[in-house]
Amino acid sequence: MSSDAMAWTSSDLPSFSGRTVVVTGSNSGLGLVAATHFARVGAKVVLAVRNTAKGERAATSIAGDTEVRRLDLADLDSVRTFADGWSGDIDVLVNNAGLMHVPEGRTADGFETQIGTNHLGHFALTNLLLPHVTDRIVTMSSMMHRAGRISLDDLNWERRTYNRVAAYGQSKLANLMFSLELQRRLTASGSTVRSLAAHPGYASTNLQTRTNNAVLDWGGRIGNKVIAQSAEAGTWPMLFAASQDLPGGSYVGPDAFNEVRGHPALAGRTARASDLGMCEKLWDLSAELTAVGFGG
Repeated sequence: MSSDAMAWTSSDLPSFSGRTVVVTGSNSGLGLVAATHFARVGAKVVLAVRNTAKGERAATSIAGDTEVRRLDLADLDSVRTFADGWSGDIDVLVNNAGLMHVPEGRTADGFETQIGTNHLGHFALTNLLLPHVTDRIVTMSSMMHRAGRISLDDLNWERRTYNRVAAYGQSKLANLMFSLELQRRLTASGSTVRSLAAHPGYASTNLQTRTNNAVLDWGGRIGNKVIAQSAEAGTWPMLFAASQDLPGGSYVGPDAFNEVRGHPALAGRTARASDLGMCEKLWDLSAELTAVGFGG
């Protein structure tokens, strides 16, 4: 697919009437824009957010059927509580929430903050909710997966000198590998549920300016003004992956300027992101760390 053949935007999002969509991290940024569009086309949208007060304020800006539920991906007890409290079907689960380039820290379960929130929290959430999912899971990755390296023997940066940029790249590569391995397991189990991944290119959001580092925050603000496409355009790959008839395992991103901007199309992934053996090993390690296996 290319922009010459297709210039898909959020205005092409089909009806989601009667469908339920869960979007993590939907009180701001890409998650809020996506939630607004899902509600616009008739979905019941569940805003899964750490801060429910902010979530409620975000929900008031959305015209449509919304519900706010607490979910802290940096705390597996919160993830389990969210999943245990769920009843009914989820048509689409969008794993959108994330942190970028934050200082070294630990989640409630002792994981490095970025791998713990971006990958392990979503890994546990997806598997615990999987019995409820009827259509697909969309997991957000990043162009930064290209710089990522998975360290199976030090996933949580306990022995290496911490590097916040490398830690983010590892977490985004993990997102993409998780999505692919999930599809392999779904197919092997005979499930019709699809696992897809997407990335927004370089979209102007507050993600790049909340690093607690003055230099990185300054660079993020400049990048948002000079390079980035709008948050609206940044949601298009996510919305496309959530709504179009794509094969499981597909990866969607912008189609122009090295995938930095443009209309949604199938995106490129590194050889590391396609290494099925490493995907399986990462899955096994993630299941061990979270005590959550395939389908819960």
